[in-house]
Parts: sequence; structure tokens; C-alpha cells
Amino acid sequence: MVADMSYSTVSQVLESWEKVRRVDNYEEKVGTKLFQKLFALEPEAQRIFGFSKDMDPSAPEVLKNPRFIKHAKYFIQMIDKALSMLGPDIEILTEILMELGEKHVRYGVKPEYFPSMGRALIGTVQELLGEDDFTDDIKADWVEVYGALSYDMIRAQKNVK
Repeated sequence: MVADMSYSTVSQVLESWEKVRRVDNYEEKVGTKLFQKLFALEPEAQRIFGFSKDMDPSAPEVLKNPRFIKHAKYFIQMIDKALSMLGPDIEILTEILMELGEKHVRYGVKPEYFPSMGRALIGTVQELLGEDDFTDDIKADWVEVYGALSYDMIRAQKNVK
């Protein structure tokens, strides 16, 4: 179950995410940047999208791949949804994350990719907001929230045989 988090932690993450959402075409821009960071950290994850693990994540063909763009946007939509459910909808969110975790096993996503995805997500948000709007405290809040959200997905993956 998604861990209980303080009001302050959730509030800081939601406020910073709202600033990210103000970026033009944010779903595509943030999503593609995030996955490029993930691919740099986990080259093997590129295979899930049909790319060679030796491919340069900043290569133009990555940003032109419709499947990649669609998934990048979808991931950001899921982050939107998950963040909006922190609080009163936490039990429903836990169920959704467990189902997503099970599905991702079939796609070839490994539990060890989740920490790298967290670094990619947090690094992308940090890059977009800059030092003034992304303090060490806000980074710590993001680490806590991402850790709680990814915990249920990882737990579900480990239960799939």
C-alpha cells in the first residue's frame, strides 16, 4: 500500500508538478526527456521500445518514433493521475499501481529499472524547474513520493511468476 506521507511532502510535490504542467506540450516534452534520461541510465530498457541497447538515447530517431512518443506521453499522464490521487484516493491508487506493476512484467520491465526511472523523473523535474524552484527539500519530497508509488509496482512485479 502506498505509504502515508505528510501533507507538506505531498503539497510540495504537487506544487512543483503544477509548474511542470505549465510547460508547452509538457506531456511529450517531459516524457521524452525523462525516457532519454532513463535510457542513458539503463540502456537495456531501450529494447522494450524496439531500440538497440547500443543506440544513443539522444539520437533523432528516438524522438521521431511514434511508439516512443505515445508511451512517453502516457507515462506523464499516469504521473498526473497518480499525483492527483495522493490523499483520499490512496487505496484505489494502490490497486492501480499493483495492476500496472503486473502488466509491466509482460512488457519486460525489470524491478531494477524503477530506481533509475525515479532518478530520471526527478532529474527531469529538477532540470525543468531549476535550482530556485527545485530545492533540496523538494527533491527529498519527490524521492519520498516516487519511492512510495514505485513500491507497489515493484511488489506486484515480484509476485508475478
